[in-house]
This record gives sequence, C-alpha cells and structure tokens, in this order.
Amino acid sequence: MNGKRVKSQKTRPGLTLEHDMISLQSAYNQDSAIYTCDYTLMDNNTRWNMRSIVKVNVTSKDSDNPPVVLDPVGEKNLEVDLGQTLELKCQVKFGFQSNASSLLWWYRQTNQKNELVQEKRFFPNKLGGETFIDNFRLEEVTEQDLYTIFVCLAQNSIGKSVGKFKLKRRRNTVLYLLTLCCAITTLLGLFVGSILAYQHWIEIVLLYRNYLAKDETVGDNKEFDAFVSYAKPDFLESDQTLLNEEQFAVEVLPQILENRYGYKLCLTERDILPGGAYTDDIVNAIRRSRRTVVILSPNYVNGPAMFELEAAVKTALEDTTIKLILIEFQFCQEPESLPRKVKKALKILPRITWKMSTSPTANKHFWKKLRFHMPVKRIKTAEERSRQTFLPSVA
Repeated sequence: MNGKRVKSQKTRPGLTLEHDMISLQSAYNQDSAIYTCDYTLMDNNTRWNMRSIVKVNVTSKDSDNPPVVLDPVGEKNLEVDLGQTLELKCQVKFGFQSNASSLLWWYRQTNQKNELVQEKRFFPNKLGGETFIDNFRLEEVTEQDLYTIFVCLAQNSIGKSVGKFKLKRRRNTVLYLLTLCCAITTLLGLFVGSILAYQHWIEIVLLYRNYLAKDETVGDNKEFDAFVSYAKPDFLESDQTLLNEEQFAVEVLPQILENRYGYKLCLTERDILPGGAYTDDIVNAIRRSRRTVVILSPNYVNGPAMFELEAAVKTALEDTTIKLILIEFQFCQEPESLPRKVKKALKILPRITWKMSTSPTANKHFWKKLRFHMPVKRIKTAEERSRQTFLPSVA
C-alpha cells in the first residue's frame, strides 16, 4: 500500500489478508492509495515474476448540510484606528461534495445595500468536510468603513451561512481612564458632600438664613417671635443644684435667644400685664407671636399649664403662620385625658430634647435645632445692636 507492505491488523483494524485478497471491513479516507500485488507465475518451467497495480479512491456520499461559518460567529465588533491596514479573516467549514464547488463572497453592507467586493471558489474533497480560511484586506480604514458592515457569505448546493464584521473607532485609553477617574471622583465628592450636608444640614440652613433668606418677620403684624409656655416647678421636690423649667424659661432662653440672637420672647410674668382675664391674655399673647415654645415637664402635663398648650394648638389651626415647638425639658408621660387634637400635636410637632446642665451655653446642638425652628429673621450682631443704641437721635 503506497510502497509499504500490508500486514493484517497492524496497518489498521478491520483490514484482513485472505490468500490473494485484501478485505476492508469499512473503507475510510486514508484507505485511498495505490495497492501493488507481486506474485510468481510458472509457464513451461519458466518462472515469471508478475505485478498487478490497483488504484483505490475512497469516496463518500455528498454532505446534506450547508457550510458553517466558524469565525466570525454572528456579528463581531472590532476596534480599529482610522488609517490603519486591516485584514478580516473568515473561517468556514464546507461539507464533502464530489462534483460541486463551494463559494465564499465578501460584501460591504450599507443601508441594507450589498456591494460584492471579493469572491472565491473552494473544492472540499475530504470525506469529513474541509475548513478554509479566506481574508479580505482593507488597505486603509476610513470614516465610511465605521458605518459599514462587512459580510462573509459561504454557500454550497445545500444552503448558505453568514458571518459579519462591524468596525468601531478604538477609544483613547488615556482619555477614557481620565474621564472614568473624573466621573468616579465627582460621584465620590457628591456622596461625601451629601453625607456632610446631611450631618450639618441645620448649620447650612442657619448660615443661609443669616445672609440670603428673606426676613419673614417683616410686615406680619406680630409683636413677638415666640410665646414661651412653661410650668412653675414644685420647689419642695425640685433639685436646687440643676436648672428647673421656670429658670430655663425666664433666664436661659432670654439670655441666648434675645441677648445673643436678637429674638423677642413673650414671657407671661414679664410681658403680660396683670389684672386681665388669664385665658384671654394667653390667647392674645399666642396670636401676637410667631411661634409658641412649650417646655414639657411632668409639672407641665399634669398641671394647669396644659391649658396654654391646648390654646396654642387651637390658635395654630386657625392661624397657619403660628407654629409650635416642643422642648422636652424632662421626660414626661402624657395623660390619657388630653384632647385628641393635643395628643396628635404632641406626636407630630418638632421636639427638641434639653440635656440637664447647670450651664446655659451647654447643648450647642440644642440651640442650633431651636434656632432652626424659630422664624427666619435678620439677626443683628451684638456690635450692631450696641451701635444702634448709642446713635444720637435726629430731631
């Protein structure tokens, strides 16, 4: 077989020698060869060495399948630079066909129009099919090529198969990384800024109000910035080493809100003249104030001062410009006998907690929260108020 001696079961399984015959149980592509048989022939005592040659060509049934484009599969995106030389490679497997050729076409596809740019024929003669590679060369990539789809179409007598290349401009890695870093830095800055703004929201609002916000006290016909409602403590039970609610209301609040920040408070014993009807005087004082500051304590919720809270809630429902601020001076449990509107108000109104201290300037965050809920007012500094006090009057 092709000049090599054939041996049973050693050349390949399924091959046997029987006298003057070679038997192939199954024929394969590798069995295609030139077989030579040497034998001796005697004629009238003459010895003749004879040779018989047989050429065997193993063939197969034609493929029933269309070609398969192995690369590219579907649509393949390639990043390219303008002006560069580019080779597009199409790898196709064709099935065996004895008396037919297979075709491979290259098309440029633009706006659904196909322009044939290259054609080639292939002759797959291997029994199991054959894989071919064909290249299409672009000498210089242009801007127009970026809007073109390059189609590799393989076809035989059974059917066809398609692969596509789509070109896109290669992105500038340095510019991309720079843009990405800027975007990440911006997002990180926004995130950190949001956290800081959330943590210092009250300070930001107060700063804005001091310089840019409109003074809401101008022209509202109100006399006071806040009416202060508090209860007198039971001195028999109170701890004289700490501030009580009355001291807090008549000493600490004016010291900070009036002297430092220029607010005008309405205190019952100081700003309401004696001799009038208590209930009418309280309601009128609340109406003349922009806020009502309620100092909550056990003495307050369980004593006659609760009337002032009820009056403030009722007045605020009638005049929406009046707002209530709750200061939890001491923890207290509201009695069940409170009117429904008052109970609801105690749940939804802003509440600021005072931490017990002998120093009126303690609880800095408390004062910021309290100022946050007070009216927006142009606050004069101590120097401005002092200067205004000593200016000579003009006749």
